[in-house]
Amino acid sequence: MLSVSNLSVQFGKRILFDEVNTKFTQGNCYGIIGANGAGKSTFLKILSGDLDPTSGQVHLEAGKRMSVLSQNHYAFDEVPVLEAVIMGNKDLFAIKKEIDALYADYTDENAEKIGELQVKFEEMNGWNADSDAASMLSNLGIKEEYHYSLMKDLDGKQKVRVLLAQALFGSPDVLIMDEPTNDLDFETISWLENFLANYDNTVIVVSHDRHFLDAVCTHISDIDFSKINHFSGNYTFWYESSQLAAKQRAQQNKKAEDKKKELEEFIRRFSANVAKSKQATSRKKMIEKLNVEDIKPSSRRYPAIIFERDREAGDQILNIEGLSKTDAEGELLFSNIDINLNRGDKVAIISKNSKATTAFYQAITDNDKADNGKCSWGVTTTQSYLPSDNSAFFQNGELNLVDWLRQYAKTEEEREEVFLRGFLGKMIFSGEEALKKSNVLSGGEKVRCMLSRMMMTRANILLVDEPTNHLDLESIQSLNNSLINFKGTILFTTHDHEFAQTVANRIIEITPKGVIDKYATFDEYLSDPKVKELRAKMYS
Repeated sequence: MLSVSNLSVQFGKRILFDEVNTKFTQGNCYGIIGANGAGKSTFLKILSGDLDPTSGQVHLEAGKRMSVLSQNHYAFDEVPVLEAVIMGNKDLFAIKKEIDALYADYTDENAEKIGELQVKFEEMNGWNADSDAASMLSNLGIKEEYHYSLMKDLDGKQKVRVLLAQALFGSPDVLIMDEPTNDLDFETISWLENFLANYDNTVIVVSHDRHFLDAVCTHISDIDFSKINHFSGNYTFWYESSQLAAKQRAQQNKKAEDKKKELEEFIRRFSANVAKSKQATSRKKMIEKLNVEDIKPSSRRYPAIIFERDREAGDQILNIEGLSKTDAEGELLFSNIDINLNRGDKVAIISKNSKATTAFYQAITDNDKADNGKCSWGVTTTQSYLPSDNSAFFQNGELNLVDWLRQYAKTEEEREEVFLRGFLGKMIFSGEEALKKSNVLSGGEKVRCMLSRMMMTRANILLVDEPTNHLDLESIQSLNNSLINFKGTILFTTHDHEFAQTVANRIIEITPKGVIDKYATFDEYLSDPKVKELRAKMYS
């Protein structure tokens, strides 16, 4: 279907890919993973023809069509929404425009040409193009009233959905997507997961959403050491099997036969779990291809994120009464929020409006005032807050990371450079990395610094607003595990489904009309008919 031959990519002295040879076959979904800077997005641009490799070539089978999720949210601003979707099938759209132009200047001479084009149009299912595009838009949450609006009249989140519909339109033979779940709500992501899990053609995707990768991928394509290796299975299989293989490699005295039995037992257990999932039919081909030879240790480095507490909190954690907030533009973000937090609660704070959740955290941490209401923390509680926007913490860009972290030390021992370097080393800032200036940090590096700061506080309450933003999969996995293991109380907001499902034991949704509060896992909350009915009322 799609192959890569002798592909090399070099920027100056830096080699991203070195003589890569691989192919992507019909009916499989490949999740491209790799450390930050490994070249994931660059590789997709080369596959799609947006970037030329230093050497080598990409070959798409003759007669096959490729579609790419556009990253330019302004490219179609002057185009009606429905037309922008149909433009996803370039050949179909070109024929449609040519027919329209010939009809606009109709003569006996071009009647025959119109007939020929209409035959091609019908073979491409062109007569159903408008209805198919409209259906896809509706499935992605774009209401019919917007279908004939210009793209420029939509907000950013609506544009993302239209561009996604454009990429999916007409069942392309090869579908390439870079972070397709960005700016989508959980319901829309779920629709996309089900769509792709049952998609018969080739999908190549980069995503930091582990639940999404698990739901759609038949293979994980790992970029490591300037090469790309395909492994059968989804992300969880790749992660858990690579961890098991790394553990076995360290067990030098263990017999090879025993190691093989352990790996085979792991595959058996994993296959049994996948077979019970809602995508069981679609994942069957993935299960059949799992084998011991695919299991290899990874060279990935995972930060050591461990949250400890100076003391355990008492029974009084947090009480909120009548909290309300309107933003600077006059939009009501939430009102009448009443919450009583219990010790040990791990609460996913969710809302259809991300501004509402951020304003909520700002209010309960005294970083901003609510319009009405009050909140009181228990006297035995200590809070550590990770905001979604951390720019205020990096205003002095001349500080190196050791000095930056020293600002948050509480004891003389913690102020020692040896202690601080050890702490930063756990977060993969080792050696000279610890002396980097804070003004040259990437988004992911800044979040790792903020997590270091949080760990140093040894608080018994953690508040984290979109903690997975900018993090790579390794850091997300480590943070996820650390919050599962944390013995204190957590309030968190995330667009990472796996994060919400594995950490939360309580879901609180804040809305303009009040709060929905339920002790449940995230999946239980989303599937509860009573919750669905209540959510519809709260947002109506």
